[in-house]
Amino acid sequence: MRLFKRYIPSMIAKHVSRLFKGRIYIYGVGKFEFDNGKLILPNHAEERHYKAVNEVNVEVKRLRDCYI
Repeated sequence: MRLFKRYIPSMIAKHVSRLFKGRIYIYGVGKFEFDNGKLILPNHAEERHYKAVNEVNVEVKRLRDCYI
């Protein structure tokens, strides 16, 4: 599990896209799992979780489009 002290979507997206499967924890936001290089919503998601998942997954998509 990787701990992120700050919520920086681009940095989190780099980590998620490299490892493809695992868990992360972001201080102030919560813990997440990711699979196939994308964040997955937690079971009891709040608005901050939806926002974080959306922003990080958009960054992952942007990273993948740059390399194609």
